[in-house]
Amino acid sequence: MKTLLRGLLAALLFTAFAVPATQAFARDKVVYHINDAEKQALAALRNVRNQLDTVPDTDVVVVAHAKGVDFLMESYKDAATVGPLISALHARGVKFEVCEITMKQRNLKKDQFVLDADFTPSGVVELTRLQQKGYAYIKP
Repeated sequence: MKTLLRGLLAALLFTAFAVPATQAFARDKVVYHINDAEKQALAALRNVRNQLDTVPDTDVVVVAHAKGVDFLMESYKDAATVGPLISALHARGVKFEVCEITMKQRNLKKDQFVLDADFTPSGVVELTRLQQKGYAYIKP
């Protein structure tokens, strides 16, 4: 009986310490997917803000393609509403990625976008890559 208890205790201790410390303290990572600015952008920006207010050290990337890139353009019709949110979130470390395939298809130039925007060759590929790196996928 003592041998069985010792074995169980040893197994429990091994299990408790076998998980690498990096897993126990890994940062949250989230990618937000926006492909329709009119229906998704404002809600997504508010969700990102709420996420960071709750877990400030979350790594957040917003990937926009197709009609989703519009909210990152300086000429966006609701720029007065989304612009301050974009700037505030960017200051908190959020990355905003614009799909270059979309830009090419729509004949858009980088200088048409807000300064907080970065660019990625393919929005869909970027979404896949980030998910493979452990980013949770959210589509508002």
